[in-house]
Amino acid sequence: MSAHTHRTRMLFATALTAATLMLTACNNGEGVKDEGAAAGSESTASTSPSPRASGGTSTGKGGTDSAGSGAAGSTGGTAGSDGATASTGGSGSTGSSGSTGSQDPGPTRTPCSPASTRTTATEVSRPLNHLLLTVTNTGSKNCNLVGYPAVRFGEAQSVPPAFEDSKPQAVVTLAPGESGYASVLLSAADGSGSNGYTAKSLEVYLDQSASAAARPSLPAKGVYVDDSIQVSYWQSTMADALAW
Repeated sequence: MSAHTHRTRMLFATALTAATLMLTACNNGEGVKDEGAAAGSESTASTSPSPRASGGTSTGKGGTDSAGSGAAGSTGGTAGSDGATASTGGSGSTGSSGSTGSQDPGPTRTPCSPASTRTTATEVSRPLNHLLLTVTNTGSKNCNLVGYPAVRFGEAQSVPPAFEDSKPQAVVTLAPGESGYASVLLSAADGSGSNGYTAKSLEVYLDQSASAAARPSLPAKGVYVDDSIQVSYWQSTMADALAW
């Protein structure tokens, strides 16, 4: 091989190698650009919602729905509370049946009257010269014996006073069938009374303001009355009445 030929091949090889290097360099540059574009694409993807991100948004809405359901549940709880309140209201209605207690809230304020009672007058042996008045409730409701009886014997123009010390602590209330009592001191036991007379009739006004009188029977012989006459307040027992 001649020296000229060898140099020519060397030059050709050198030129070929340089061309190859340039081509590779160009390809590498494009590759870098491609990688940069890919990076840019990733950046763009991270800026705009991806289907997964949208899915995440949907999931978020689903979370909102769940929260909404929770809110609805709270509302339901409120409704339940209202229901409980309604139940309580129902109990209140049942409580209104407590009006049964209002049938007899306490002592009645209705005074007894001859129309709903029976009055008897009984002469007793002890204490001396006493008459026992008994008033029995024959009605269907409670009534009160207020104060003391106003009694009128025969043609007397006035009613006797009461023993003030016999006033009870409470008004005597008679349930249906129950009785109340008062005593009448007819005359002085020692005969010291004056203006005595025999009475064969009796009117009993159950209290000082009564307009109607009961007329119990007296013994056939009548009863002796003088100006010592006094009455007791109404009492709930016979013993209390005859103590005066």
